[in-house]
Amino acid sequence: MRKIVFIVGGARSGKSTFALKEGSAVKGAKAFVATAEILDEEMRVRIENHRKERGKEWNTHEEPLHLGTLLEEIGGKYDVILIDCLTLWMSNIMHAGLDVREEIRGLLSAISGRASAHLYLVSNEVGMGLVPDSPLGRAYRDNLGRLNQEIARAATDVYFMVAGMTLKMKGGG
Repeated sequence: MRKIVFIVGGARSGKSTFALKEGSAVKGAKAFVATAEILDEEMRVRIENHRKERGKEWNTHEEPLHLGTLLEEIGGKYDVILIDCLTLWMSNIMHAGLDVREEIRGLLSAISGRASAHLYLVSNEVGMGLVPDSPLGRAYRDNLGRLNQEIARAATDVYFMVAGMTLKMKGGG
């Protein structure tokens, strides 16, 4: 049975490591969808380190904006697709001036589509801290919160990560 696994938690909580471990345990062809862009030297080093951590079993697709379109294109070619992360994706689409609701609809449509790949989606939980002091910060928090809720509803399994610990919130087994 196809799984849609949503892993959410704070920064540096172990989300990506958990997602890679779980996805690597599934047999078959694997795709890693990176939403990060190299905007400075520090980010270039981070991205390079993440590539090394993944190893050669993962084919990397870099897509900062059009996740729904990419999933429709590659969904039938892989047994496992890991998207890391929705947090940066939301920032990217907001900064690009794209219609957030339309992009979310496109992603949800692709997730619920005919693809048979197991999906692993990683995102940060940003609603547990202080209220951002700017309108853009509040809009970002609200948009990501709505996206996280939609993904959690669509998911077969939901995990919350904190301090490297995993709490299963939804799903069997």
